[in-house]
Amino acid sequence: MREGKDESRELFGHRGHWEQWQEKAEKRRAKICSEPRYQSAQTFRRGRAIAFLEILKVKRATLQQQLNQPEYESIKQVISGELKAVEAIIQEFMHAFELREISMQSERENKGDE
Repeated sequence: MREGKDESRELFGHRGHWEQWQEKAEKRRAKICSEPRYQSAQTFRRGRAIAFLEILKVKRATLQQQLNQPEYESIKQVISGELKAVEAIIQEFMHAFELREISMQSERENKGDE
């Protein structure tokens, strides 16, 4: 082997190519990681849990409205039972996914709207 010849030249044929390749690879990694679809799995699951919690809250609000409407008087007990069940599910879900702070934020926003 000739004097002064470094390893990168041996591997890639000319000086500096390895460093250029590393820079390009690092830029690609940075770009991929910054895109929203490559969020961590935990963040994605938490987002889905929050979305499901919002669906449950809409169902609870709908049942509360129906409970106060005269046309649903004949099934008031059924609606009341469903409302209690949905509220229990919401509480269990919030406890299981540790969503307490989300609940407090949405309650503050709802009070601010009134």
